[in-house]
Parts: sequence; C-alpha cells; structure tokens
Amino acid sequence: MDILEILKEDYRRFPENQTYSIYAKDVYFEDPVNRFTGFDRYQKMIGFMAAFFQDIKLDLHDISQLGDTVETRWTLSWKAPLPWRPQMAISGRSELKINSDGLICSHIDYWDCSRLDVFKQLVFPVQTNA
Repeated sequence: MDILEILKEDYRRFPENQTYSIYAKDVYFEDPVNRFTGFDRYQKMIGFMAAFFQDIKLDLHDISQLGDTVETRWTLSWKAPLPWRPQMAISGRSELKINSDGLICSHIDYWDCSRLDVFKQLVFPVQTNA
C-alpha cells in the first residue's frame, strides 16, 4: 500500500490505530501550539488527544503528492472535556516531507484560524447539524 493510501486510512480512523511505522524516528512536528522532534513525542501527542478529547473526527478533504512532499487538507473536530462539552473544530492543511527511506521525516500543520479563534470555541461552540 502506498503512503497516500495509508494516510487516507489513518485520517479515517484518527486517532485510533495510526500507522506509526511510516514515520522516521527523528520526525519533526510543528503546529501553532507544538514544536518538537522525535517519534516518541509524536506518538504521545496523538495518545494525549485520544485520551483527553471526545468524539474526535479528522475529515480528509484532499491529499496529493509531488516529489517528496505530501499535502493534505482537513478538518479536525472534537468535543472539549468540559461540563458543557463544547463542539470545536479546526480546518487546515498539513505538509509532510518524505525522506530517502520513504518515511515521513517532517509533519507541519497550518491552521486556517488563530489559536485565539480556537479558544473562543470553548464559549461559542461550533454549530453542527448533528
């Protein structure tokens, strides 16, 4: 199975049963709230999300590869673990770099909103059709 098919499946079942074998041991990760290097920290971050947030869904809107770069567009949504369980969402894109061994060595997320916009969703939750 090629990397795009693996990623599509990982997004579909996120944060459960991720295919960590496609990541380099020294993978670099960055988003507007995190920046670190290392496979263990990457795995722990996803584990934290799975344990802390509720009803996590990662919708993949687009995925493409050009050379050693994979780009995805997505929306991540969840319920915050607060008494009123606000529905929250972030849309954005990821840029993944593939090394010469065919492993993801860099994963950088770009959000379509600010960190403040995300925080505001605790008071003004995202409206859903559910």
